[in-house]
Parts: sequence; C-alpha cells; structure tokens
Amino acid sequence: MHITQINHNNKTHLRDFLALPFSVYKDIPQWVPPLQTDERLRLDPKRFPFYKHSHASFFLAYEATRPIGRVAVLDNRHYNEFNRESTAFFYLFECENNADAATGLFTAAFDWARSRGLTKIIGPKGLTPMDGFGLLVKGFEHRPAFGLPYNPEYYVHLIEAQGFTKLGEAVSGYIGTDIQFPERIHELAERIAKRRGLRIARYEKRSDLHALVPKLKDLYNDSLRGTSGNTPLTDEEADTLANQLLWFANPRLIKIVMKGNEPVGFLFAYPDISAALQKTKGRLFPLGWLTLLRELKRTDWLNINGAGLLPEHRGSGGTAILYSEMFKSVRESGQFTHAEVVQIGIENEAMQRDLENFGIDFYKIHRTYSRDL
Repeated sequence: MHITQINHNNKTHLRDFLALPFSVYKDIPQWVPPLQTDERLRLDPKRFPFYKHSHASFFLAYEATRPIGRVAVLDNRHYNEFNRESTAFFYLFECENNADAATGLFTAAFDWARSRGLTKIIGPKGLTPMDGFGLLVKGFEHRPAFGLPYNPEYYVHLIEAQGFTKLGEAVSGYIGTDIQFPERIHELAERIAKRRGLRIARYEKRSDLHALVPKLKDLYNDSLRGTSGNTPLTDEEADTLANQLLWFANPRLIKIVMKGNEPVGFLFAYPDISAALQKTKGRLFPLGWLTLLRELKRTDWLNINGAGLLPEHRGSGGTAILYSEMFKSVRESGQFTHAEVVQIGIENEAMQRDLENFGIDFYKIHRTYSRDL
C-alpha cells in the first residue's frame, strides 16, 4: 500500500480519484453519486473559484495499482482570515475498511497542513460554504438528500482512530404531509411581516433568480455577522454556485424575505433529484440530463436546504416567517409528499425545539471532527 499526491495533469490520478466512491459504495443502495460535472470542476485549479484565494491537495491510497482510499486537505484562506485561525479542512474522504490506508492518507494530509503553518484540522468540511458537511453517524438506512454526505458506518472508526474528536453535529429532519402545522404560526408570520414591512418575493423564471445572485451573496455574507466557523462568499463563488444549482431549481420554491427592495432573509428549497442520479450514476451525458429533467417533474421529495434572516429581524418571532414559508413550500405545489430540512446545527437549540414541536423527526445526524496538528 502506498500514498500518492495527485497530479491534476495526470488523467489516471483524476480518474482514480473520481471513480473510487463507485467501488466503495457498489453494494450500498442508499448512496447517491454526485454530479460528475461538478466533481470534475471542483478538481480543476484553473476553473474553480476556490483556488483563486486558497489551496488544496488531494491524496490517493493504492494497493498495488488499485485505488482503495482518498482524501482532500484544504487551506481555506478566507475561512482563516474571517475566523482568525490557522485551520485546515479535510474533505472527500472515501476508503475501504482498511485502517492502514486511512492512517496513510491522514498522515499525508496532516504533513501537508503542517507544511503550510496550519495548527488544527477539522472536517469533513468542503471547498464552499454550500457544500454538505460532516460524517453521517445516524440515519444510514436512509437515502441522503441531494448534495448531502453519506458514508458507511465504519468511517466513524477510521476517522476517530486518527485522533479526531467530536467538534459539532448537525441534524436533518423529516416532514411528512400528515404533520399538522399550527395555523397560529401562519397568522403570527402574517402579523409580524405586516408590522415590520416585510414581504415574501417569489419568482417564476430562473433568469430572475440569477439576476438576484449579487444581492443574495451580500445577504448571506451579512447574515454571518457575529458568527464563527463560517466563510463569506466571493462574487465568483456565488456565481459558480448559482450556475450549479439554478439549472434544476424550481423558482417558486426559492423565497426571499424583502424589506422594500432589499432582501433580508431567504428560504431555499428544491426538488430532490437523488433517484435520478442513482440511475445515471451522476452523469449528465449523453442522456442523463433527460432522466434528471423527468425526475424534477415527478419526484415527491423536497429538500429545504438553507434558511436565514439578518440578525436584526430574527427576534420577537421573526423566525415564524421562515417556519410558515417552509411548510407552505411542502404543501402548495401538490407535488411533494416528503420533505427534508437539512443540516441544522445542534447548537441551534431554539430552532430544533420549535421544529420538533411541529412534529419534525430529526432522523439523521452528521458530525464534524477536530484534531490539533
């Protein structure tokens, strides 16, 4: 067994890195392949905006000539500047149940991070703030929402054996159409919106949403005020993310809370295309895009993946507006009978308590880890 740092100009390295998950998960029906076009873009230092300001290295573990493990290690300069830290991330870890391979991969990642003066490593955490994060530790029997991590249960042991300890957790919850959402929350949301001069903007065309991307980027970055552990978006990152997500988004499910002509909050929801990705193995070409387009019209799963208000609008019941719109998104279209609210930080006790009181079942947990270097 040997560890190789991939060369981005080496087609065999890139092929092995991208193909490895398909061998790890070949007998796991819940796994959803990522979009292969997005995966290739993420590995391209000339095209992906992360590399304009930060650095990453990617490692493969080989048994003879067969790839059996991989990991990425990141030096995210924007994260470290915003949080005043010297922290590395690890991401894209995939491995057969082989302790030597996992140890070899993480040893290489630790050495690379130390060589850049980094003193701590956390993860799994991705190249952009919108990447799904954490290691799945509960809910292995369920298919993941599109873009969310899934892993075999033995990954917990492989990672904890490297000296990592729990840093935090995020929960994802299930909403069924049988949930009786309190009518009083809708009424409260209407009163608060009227009193504060807020309204919900909805959109019919993807082009309208794309034109809003610069303001949404500013809204997201403003919402980080006073927080830690987050990373602001650059203009290029916001534009790349929009191009990756808006092609399959249903504009009516993207709701923006407006005060006058300025956005002050958001609720992002989109149809889940996981079943189609399983059929196409994550490929759009030559005909995978047709399968994905059909799935957008017939899927009965909705993912609610992002909600927030600027700090000055959160108190005194302001989150009731987001709760109200969340449940309206599930019911109004008539298409969805299942929904998942994804990755709410376990430290957000108030939101968890509210959603549990509404009947949401938090049935998945993702955990992030930390280790000093």
